[in-house]
Amino acid sequence: MSNNIRAVSRRAFLGQLLGGAAATWAAGYLRPELLWGQTSRQEPQGNPGLITRVTRPFDAETRGQEFASYLTPNDRFFVRSHFGPPPPEQIHENVWRLHVKGLVDRPLELTLKDLAKFDIISLTAVMQCSGNGRAFHRPRAPGVQWERGAVGNAKWAGVRLRDVLSHAGAQPSARHMQMLGADRPVSTMTPMFLRSIPIEKAMHPDTLLATHMNGEPLSLLHGAPLRLITPGWMGDACVKWLTDLTLQTEEAKGFYMETAYRYPAHPVEPGTAVPPRDMIPVEAMVVKSLIVSPVSGAALNLGPVTVEGVAWTGEGKVVAVEVSVDDGQTWANARLTGDDAPYAWRQWQFSWTPQQPGAVTILARATDDRGQTQPMASPWNPGGFLWNGVDRVQVEVKST
Repeated sequence: MSNNIRAVSRRAFLGQLLGGAAATWAAGYLRPELLWGQTSRQEPQGNPGLITRVTRPFDAETRGQEFASYLTPNDRFFVRSHFGPPPPEQIHENVWRLHVKGLVDRPLELTLKDLAKFDIISLTAVMQCSGNGRAFHRPRAPGVQWERGAVGNAKWAGVRLRDVLSHAGAQPSARHMQMLGADRPVSTMTPMFLRSIPIEKAMHPDTLLATHMNGEPLSLLHGAPLRLITPGWMGDACVKWLTDLTLQTEEAKGFYMETAYRYPAHPVEPGTAVPPRDMIPVEAMVVKSLIVSPVSGAALNLGPVTVEGVAWTGEGKVVAVEVSVDDGQTWANARLTGDDAPYAWRQWQFSWTPQQPGAVTILARATDDRGQTQPMASPWNPGGFLWNGVDRVQVEVKST
C-alpha cells in the first residue's frame, strides 16, 4: 500500500454514506446544503471562492488564493458538467443503483450498501478539467473560457473499481469500459455524455468509485452519490452521478468520445484540417504549476517576498519547480514543501528580494520525473485542451 492509499473503516464509511444520502434527499433540489454539502452556506452563484463561467449549467472555477491549502475545500472546488445535476430523487439511496454489464460473467445491480461491502480506501488526487487554461490559447478555442482555477486537490474515498469489475467477472475480451451518469441533456437532440476508458485504467488499483470527498459524502454538484476517479487523468474521465458501467471491446461511440474530447496527436497550425485517425482522446494530465501568492495585481514593498504555489502532473511525479522574475531569461529552483504523494499536487515556496521598484511578472514552471517541463506557451489545439504554459502573475513593487 503506497503512502497515498489509506484503508477506511467500513462501519464509519457506511454510516456516513447512507446518512449523507438521506440528508441529500431531505434537503431539496435548490438547497445549498445539497449542492455543496453540509459545511457550506453559499448559493452557487454567490460563492465568494468561485468565479462563475457559465450559469446554466453551473460551471465555475476556483479563485487562485483558495489553493493555499493542500486540500481544496469542497465548497470552493471547481464545478463542471455538461447538463447540470440530475433531480435529487434519482440519487436517493432507495432508488439509485449502479449497473455493471456488458462483457461480464455476472451482471450486477449494486446499492450503496452493496458497495460498502468491498474494501474501502482513500487517496489524494488532483482533479482538473481538460479545458483548464483554455482562455489562454491564441487564437481562441471554443468552449468554456477557463483560466487557472478549473482544478483542485482532494482526498477521495470509495472502493476500487477493479474489485467491482472482478466481482462481476470481467471477461478477457473486454478492452474498454463505458461510463454513463444520471444526468441528461434537456433536448433529445443533444447526445448523452458517454465516455470510456481503456480496461488497463479501469483495472488499475488506484482507480476509484468514489463516494466521499475530503471526508464528506459527495455533494450533488460533485457527483453524489458516486463518481469515477481516474487518478492522473483529466476530469472528463471522472464521470459524475455514475449509474452504468459497460465492459466492451471498443471505445464508447458518440460525440463526447469520438469528437469532443480529442486533440491532434501532433501540434498543428490553427485552421488545419486534422483527419480523425490523427486525433487522440484526452487522457493523462500534463505537468503544470500555479502561483498562489502573491496574487496578480498585488502591490509589494522592497524587501523579502515569499512566492508560493502548487504543481502537479499526470501519472508521474513533480521533481522540480523553477521561478523567474526576468521574463524567463534566468530561472531559480523553488523549494518543494508539504506532502509528496502520487497523484496529489506538490506545494512549493520561493524566496525573492526585489531590487528595484516597478512592474514585475513572476513566472513558474514545473518539471516531472518523465522529463516534461512546462513550455512558455502550450501548443494550440482546436479543443483548447491541456494548457500548461508557464504560470504568470504580474505584481507592482513599490519604493516604500
